[in-house]
Amino acid sequence: MTSDVRPAADEARRIFSFDNSYARLPAPFQLPQRPAAVSAPKLIAFNRPLAAELGIDLEGASDQRLAAIFSGQEIAEGAQPLAMAYAGHQFGQFVPQLGDGRAILLGEVIDRNGERRDIQLKGGGQTPFSRRGDGRAALGPVLREYIVSEAMVALGIPSTRALAAVLTGDPVYRETALPGAVFTRVAASHIRVGTFQFFAARGDHEALRRLADYVIARHYPGLEHQENSHLALLKAIVTRQAELIAHWMAVGFIHGVMNTDNMTVSGETIDFGPCAFMDTYDPAKVFSSIDQFGRYAYRNQPAVAQWNLARLAEAMLPILDSDIDAAVEMANGAVIDFAQLYQAAWLKRMGAKIGVLNPEEGDRPLIEGLLDVMAQGGADFTLTFRALCAAAEGDDAPVHACLADPSAFDAWAGAWRERLGRDAQTPTARAEAMRHANPYIIPRNHRIEQAIVSAVSTADFAPFERMVEAVAKPYETRDAFAEFTTPPQEDEVVLRTFCGT
Repeated sequence: MTSDVRPAADEARRIFSFDNSYARLPAPFQLPQRPAAVSAPKLIAFNRPLAAELGIDLEGASDQRLAAIFSGQEIAEGAQPLAMAYAGHQFGQFVPQLGDGRAILLGEVIDRNGERRDIQLKGGGQTPFSRRGDGRAALGPVLREYIVSEAMVALGIPSTRALAAVLTGDPVYRETALPGAVFTRVAASHIRVGTFQFFAARGDHEALRRLADYVIARHYPGLEHQENSHLALLKAIVTRQAELIAHWMAVGFIHGVMNTDNMTVSGETIDFGPCAFMDTYDPAKVFSSIDQFGRYAYRNQPAVAQWNLARLAEAMLPILDSDIDAAVEMANGAVIDFAQLYQAAWLKRMGAKIGVLNPEEGDRPLIEGLLDVMAQGGADFTLTFRALCAAAEGDDAPVHACLADPSAFDAWAGAWRERLGRDAQTPTARAEAMRHANPYIIPRNHRIEQAIVSAVSTADFAPFERMVEAVAKPYETRDAFAEFTTPPQEDEVVLRTFCGT
């Protein structure tokens, strides 16, 4: 890319105010990397509310200019494009060097709340970490990530955000030629469990300490005053991940590729390649086309998260204590705590879904009993829990409509109503609270697929735009978007989702 695509400094400053702390870390933390040239960038989506939140000044910026910026053709003043290094366990197999193979971090901004946020291009071209890949992204995965990441945030789940999507004008080649695109992702950071593994694998203890101290300063300020700040960091990451996975489970979300390089230390959901939301409830459900043995099935997600955190703890052993036996004991204690933390978070979220004001440990069999009824009755996960809000006010018909055998719900409902009677809430107040725990709309797989097909096949982005609008307010009953609440017809069922690499 030639220098003539760079804007004048005063013009660029109107767009971003960068403060790039990760770029100040030395190699091998990161390697400078400019985005690749593309032939005809065209803006297809831009998240203006998020841009305002980030303090990005858009006055006078045309769609053409935004397309140039968010495809990497125009490098704003202050940006320091780079590729981040990390390792990772992929389906249980350790790879000592992965890194950003098709992502380029433009830089960091301080948002209007004083929080540091990464701005990263996905599909920006090859980097030193591409491992024979083309570094590009196809349009379909870009649209999927845009929809799902914004839906996750609207559902109240910590997640990376979608700032922009740009067509490149160039094809990418997977099984066939597909339209190329670049996705702009915003994150609290892109530091992963695999980032720690990268330095641990090289025996670089000084870099491990530097990384841990950086993460503390950026994500967990105050921990530096703890007696063992690095152990405190490990425990804090474990806590955030326990809460995150409980969030996922409560909305029927399946990540699909929970490798250690896809687990952030900030506690955000990241990388939405083969992800999906369940329609019919099945705890063994798998969507990812590459998950042939169900490693990352819905019901396995808590155990996988704990396994990933054990790998983080292993990587951090040299900086937990100079006595390896003491370090192992500390690490084991932190990782073992995940189970209790997760169960408490799960009980809180699932209790809210069935209308329990103050969840108790004895509520667990009650919740599991409803899930069993749903599994046996072929019930839609989202519709059944939403229908339960009406049942809290005495109308069981919507729940009955979700089940092959409504009598199974009736048998369960007696104990449920007895439990609700112990909480001092009116039925109306309880149902209203439940509607804030049970979404009306989720980004259903078949609707995402329809939006992608429309965009890829006919360049019609209207279904995509409408879906983005629909998932923005998932807990509100909006009749205008009722089509997004219905499960797929038999010929619309999506059985497999794909990474897009």
